[in-house]
Amino acid sequence: MGEFVTVTDSNFEETVLKSDKPVLLDFWAVWCGPCRHMEPVLKDLAAKHDGIVFAKIDVDQNQTTTQKYGVRSIPTLLLFSRGRVLDTCVGAAPKDLLEKKVSAWAS
Repeated sequence: MGEFVTVTDSNFEETVLKSDKPVLLDFWAVWCGPCRHMEPVLKDLAAKHDGIVFAKIDVDQNQTTTQKYGVRSIPTLLLFSRGRVLDTCVGAAPKDLLEKKVSAWAS
């Protein structure tokens, strides 16, 4: 584990909205320093939590989905379950905060 599913505008519905597991979707960009800072934290969490799909979507390449969910700042994490957004985290959050959130989501 510890790997991310790549989400695009074209596979968003199938990969995220129709997933049988909760999906933590990371809105990010290559040029974003805080996004790069969050990547190892998210990979570590992904390795520990099999009950959640960890996914990434590049905001520059997938503007339809980015705009649909009103993402104005990155990194932004959205937790989806059964096609709905259950939680949001904007900005580079501390690892312990994310661990608490992910643990709660996984239960």
